[in-house]
Amino acid sequence: MAQKIPATVITGFLGAGKTTLVRHLLQNANGKRIALIINEFGDLGVDGEVLKGCGEETCREEDIVELSNGCICCTVADDFIPTMEALLARNELPDHIVIETSGLALPQPLVRAFNWPDIRTKVTVDGVVTVVDGPAVRDGLFAHDHAAIDAQRSADEMLDHETPLSELFEDQLACADMVVVNKRDLMEGEEATSLTAHLKSETRAGVQVISADHGAVSPSVLLGLGMGAEGDLDARHEVHHHHHHDDEDDHHHDHHDHDDFESFVVDLGELPDADGFVAALPEVIRAHNILRLKGFAAVSGKPMRLTIQAVGPRVDSYFDRAFGGPEERSTRLVVIGQAGLDQQAIRAALAA
Repeated sequence: MAQKIPATVITGFLGAGKTTLVRHLLQNANGKRIALIINEFGDLGVDGEVLKGCGEETCREEDIVELSNGCICCTVADDFIPTMEALLARNELPDHIVIETSGLALPQPLVRAFNWPDIRTKVTVDGVVTVVDGPAVRDGLFAHDHAAIDAQRSADEMLDHETPLSELFEDQLACADMVVVNKRDLMEGEEATSLTAHLKSETRAGVQVISADHGAVSPSVLLGLGMGAEGDLDARHEVHHHHHHDDEDDHHHDHHDHDDFESFVVDLGELPDADGFVAALPEVIRAHNILRLKGFAAVSGKPMRLTIQAVGPRVDSYFDRAFGGPEERSTRLVVIGQAGLDQQAIRAALAA
């Protein structure tokens, strides 16, 4: 069976920074071909124009599809499903699909749409990423420009729900696999740290909550979550069941070509106890705020190589193949997290 194409759903209110985050992703995709579906409607396709020209290799103009008929969760059958079917019918398929929702959209109905018969065998929801306007949430506003959101709501003739922003925000958090607290540069002192900790307490176990400036989140952190969200809808409960608002990102300026994430490699010898090592990883990951951990291990007495992959505290491991003749039997793990990881302490914890 062919491997399913991973799709990332990016949600968040108007002005939170979704388009900035997507643009940073495209400009740092390192050759990964990404198809982009933008749920925009209104007078001008501003976000589409902002995202075009990010590079032929990564996201060609024909790989960018704008859905401008209204809020995506209200037009799933008429708009989103046909778009996905047309994308999947192409001879040259993308490596990854990124969907930027309207800010008025409930993420749950969109994720549910991936169970559509002609889609579920070909695509899986790699993860749902909720982008948060840090200063707005700090001030209890959820979005920085409520008048713009009201205007979007009025302009969307297809909108079939009048949901308070507070409930929409709860739905976005409930469905998220990762929460990006954006505009950290506009908060003072420990405000970003405090807000990140608060939002962490408001999400379900295992959800990663990180902070960022100008949507600069490394693709190695954002993609490859492997959540299969369409099969986990019961855990992503909706606060309400009818519907959305509209959202776009008007924070396009001041692009940064760097981000605040770091990675390093930990080299270990053969593992004497693979089960014990894997069982101890979640606690090490939690203790040191590790976002991703991946690599290969040699296990004493085992001819096969052990693959280890962790997204937050969720760890998967399996033996993938035998070590080759001259191949060194060693353990090599890549650790990824936000800048400031205590590398010495993490190395010591993994070695222990």
